[in-house]
Amino acid sequence: MPHIAVDAMSGDFGASTIVRAIAPLVKTHPEVVFHLVGAQDVLQDTVARARLQGSPQIVLHHASQVVAMDEAPSQALRGKRDSSMHKAIALLRDGQADAVVSAGNTGALMAMGKVFLRTISGIDRPAIAAFLPTMTGRVLVLDLGANVDCHPEHLLQFAVMGSVLMEQVHGLARPRIGLLNIGSEEIKGNEQVKEAARLLRTSPLHFIGNVEGSDLYRGIADVVVCDGFVGNVALKTSEGLAAMIRQELRAGYTHSWYGRIAYLINRPILQRLRHRLDSRRYNGATLLGLNGIVVKSHGNADRFAFARAVEVAIEEATHRLTLRIAEAIRENLAQTSGTALDVQI
Repeated sequence: MPHIAVDAMSGDFGASTIVRAIAPLVKTHPEVVFHLVGAQDVLQDTVARARLQGSPQIVLHHASQVVAMDEAPSQALRGKRDSSMHKAIALLRDGQADAVVSAGNTGALMAMGKVFLRTISGIDRPAIAAFLPTMTGRVLVLDLGANVDCHPEHLLQFAVMGSVLMEQVHGLARPRIGLLNIGSEEIKGNEQVKEAARLLRTSPLHFIGNVEGSDLYRGIADVVVCDGFVGNVALKTSEGLAAMIRQELRAGYTHSWYGRIAYLINRPILQRLRHRLDSRRYNGATLLGLNGIVVKSHGNADRFAFARAVEVAIEEATHRLTLRIAEAIRENLAQTSGTALDVQI
């Protein structure tokens, strides 16, 4: 029975949206217990409005503080020990929860995760991993912003973690691993990327070589690894492009009667495109490498999007992702480096 700790005071819309996101999950996941962390009076009111009071699947935990979205991670660590974010992570650390979900401050969430959960033995740095849509399905990309400057060994670790997630949680045998680069040729890239490619080629992973930015959406790889600087730029560029496409389509179909007629004719195609590009369907970025499952939701997530982030946490907790990554790190990286790694969970 998975136990999911939810930072119920996080995000732009707060407890009301988060509790409404949890309500349908109580029915679709009767085996899951949801630990809602936040101000007691606010939680009691929102739970009552959602008709969840008395449910054995809902457990409330009081927290008197909230980590602000613009708060410095160091300040949150020192001064917000009674925050909903801190207490949710403490539930995971103390074994009362199997995963944490928060729509709060990313830097503070990562900092608290590093301090209170530590990293899996053999992992130097956690990475932010999330899915992007492709022509054939979706691709897992990491790192998306946690580490702006990585060593080649870090990129190898990211690849192992991404491969394990795709294989163990999503049932994909031998995931194809690509290394984001400025060209597909082996001679392309800086020394960091060239050395990472060499390590990946000697690893037991299914490494397909370098992939360019234009390849991200072609579906030629199941996992794409890069440092956080490159990954975050790619993510934000993609989000901006998607927003521009939506705006241009809206303007084109609404500026005249001819455009409105064209919209009615093309409506099925446009609805399919909207569905494929709906970022809410891909909400829920996992902080891979921490000694526990921590899922970050977009701060502006509505209840549909936040529910998706919670489902990501449920899936990963059910498949015991942290343990699987630890086992893979011991096996894959030891084989690559020729050194036995001590894995402790």
